[in-house]
Amino acid sequence: MPPPKDVVKIAIQMVGAIPQLIELQQTKPLASVLKDVCDAWSLPNAERYALQYADGRQTYITESNRRDIKNGSILRLTTSPDQEAQRLYTGIQSKNVDVKTDSLKKLAGLSQDVTFAQEFISRNGLKQIYSIVEEGNDTGEMLAHTLKAFTELMEHDFVSWENLSTVFIKKIVSYVNMNAVDASIQQLSLSILENMVPTSRLLFELVKKEVTMDRLLTHLQATNAELQLKAMALLIALLLSATDTERRDMMDYLREKNLRQFIHKEQRDLLQSLRQTAFESESEVPTGSFSTERRRSLCAKEFRKLGFMNNSNPAEDLRRAPPGLLALDNMVYFSRNTPNAYSRFVLENSSREDKHECPFARSSIQLTLILCEILHIGEPCSETAQAFYPMFFGQDHFFEELFCICIQLVNKTWKEMRATQEDFDKVMQVVREQITRTLSLKPTSLELFKTRVNALNYSEILKLRQTERLHQEETLAVPVLELREKLKPELLELIRQQRLLHLCEGTLFRKISSRRRQDKLWYCRLSPNHKVLHYGDVEEGVQSPPIESLPEKIPVADMKMLLVGKECPHTKEKSSGKQNKDVLELAFSIVHDMEEYCLNFIAPTRYEFCLWTDGLNVLLGKEMTSERTQTDLDVLLSMELKLRLLDLENISIPDNPPPVPKPPSNLNFCYDFSHAEQ
Repeated sequence: MPPPKDVVKIAIQMVGAIPQLIELQQTKPLASVLKDVCDAWSLPNAERYALQYADGRQTYITESNRRDIKNGSILRLTTSPDQEAQRLYTGIQSKNVDVKTDSLKKLAGLSQDVTFAQEFISRNGLKQIYSIVEEGNDTGEMLAHTLKAFTELMEHDFVSWENLSTVFIKKIVSYVNMNAVDASIQQLSLSILENMVPTSRLLFELVKKEVTMDRLLTHLQATNAELQLKAMALLIALLLSATDTERRDMMDYLREKNLRQFIHKEQRDLLQSLRQTAFESESEVPTGSFSTERRRSLCAKEFRKLGFMNNSNPAEDLRRAPPGLLALDNMVYFSRNTPNAYSRFVLENSSREDKHECPFARSSIQLTLILCEILHIGEPCSETAQAFYPMFFGQDHFFEELFCICIQLVNKTWKEMRATQEDFDKVMQVVREQITRTLSLKPTSLELFKTRVNALNYSEILKLRQTERLHQEETLAVPVLELREKLKPELLELIRQQRLLHLCEGTLFRKISSRRRQDKLWYCRLSPNHKVLHYGDVEEGVQSPPIESLPEKIPVADMKMLLVGKECPHTKEKSSGKQNKDVLELAFSIVHDMEEYCLNFIAPTRYEFCLWTDGLNVLLGKEMTSERTQTDLDVLLSMELKLRLLDLENISIPDNPPPVPKPPSNLNFCYDFSHAEQ
């Protein structure tokens, strides 16, 4: 029997004690729960303790968040937030360096918790942090913990950034402008300034004045990627907060300093790694073997094989945002994590004809954009969205792994469609449809997604499109299907009449001798009353001889059966393979009279073969079996249905007919014609 909704089974730990396994009553006050836990361990003063998660961010449990506790959660009994805040507030003022450092380190970790942050700030703890920074006596690890704690406390928005003193701000700025400062301190300082700039015009002007563009450009040239990121974030914050004139001046200055060279250095290295991984053997040629121009030409050729549109400067292909550099990250991830698949993709396509090769880079950029659009990446969070994909949470690098599956799908679909460069957009539309349809099935893992999306090949997509089109046209609605079946006999009769009319008009056939010489002509036609087949030899150039000029006759009543293909006696003679195959597709024979004599035909075209075999089957009282019959029937049914349903356009047709209303209580509304006659 499942436990009640308001009860969760959890474990509670404490250092030096055996864990307790309890059933937490969510309706029971948290103070009472703590009292029971403390009593079990014989701990007095339960109000001095609190529960927090043992793993992850170690958030304190409060009345407001206790409903987030799940079955099987592991909690820890620890000092209450107010007690811990007071202890750390005292600790960061200690004269003992070790105590102060440990207190600041613990403060930096606990400040993420909103309950603790509120308690610490209420004790005027931020003022003490201001003092540590402004005095400037502490450096290294201690200062890093101080700035980290400050950043986390300010994240909760209990205190306005505008309350910061000019001395404090200038001290933070000095850490950014110094050369001999630990990188972690510079990263935290840049992050603080980034958060500060958008809050007020005064702070923006102060930071813009103190932190020069040249200093930010220096940080962008650093080898530390995290420091580069923080410097870029501050630069963007300054640009966003600036007026139009200020922004224009800043951008002009950045262009003058060639900002792109700092940003794209890493991307250039990644592009080269893509090229070298794909064409490893070609790239192993010693650098000195070629001139600079020859080497540049070789690189451009290899980038073209990789599928870049601008092979002399492939970075230009990545300028469109979205997807921007995200596409490059995906390509690099694919090349490093699935090198065999990457090499196979590139080498397989570079060996095809130019117009038939699937461009890897161009496909990757477009695929990344498609995935961003399908998964709404880069868009604000929506509170009304319904899509939820559990497989997101079972993979460390979900987006990159999804890309690896889908880029191989692009190559597979390209081959199935026998696509050329002109078909690129069509292929990507099909791939988008394959991904969207598979995601709609809510696969629980990437492996399941991979299996299903590869099973949904191009032919399956075409079938699904056809079915949906018919549904959209309401051709598959139950009443329409019933109407379709009702119309079939009438339209089949129309096709029968057309076939018989064609037989009455007649057709010119060629005689085939034992040597397969097609030198003689003969004509065959049906009499207008459909009772006799007339045939006979004719001269070259005669198109439609009169029925009286055809001496031979076969009464329709004497016709026994119709033979086609291999069953015909005149196709059983040996001949060359290709010619015999052509004859088999056009051959038919009429078996007639008691001696089972055969009249043999070789139709001039497949169209004539279908019309004659259908017409002869009608004369024999059998079903028309040619492929032409089904094609004509589908066309006629489609046209007739559209004409019948013309007045119902944009009206949904119900599957069931409306109920028949009850008969009226009387018929007094009918006009009595008997009085008029008198």
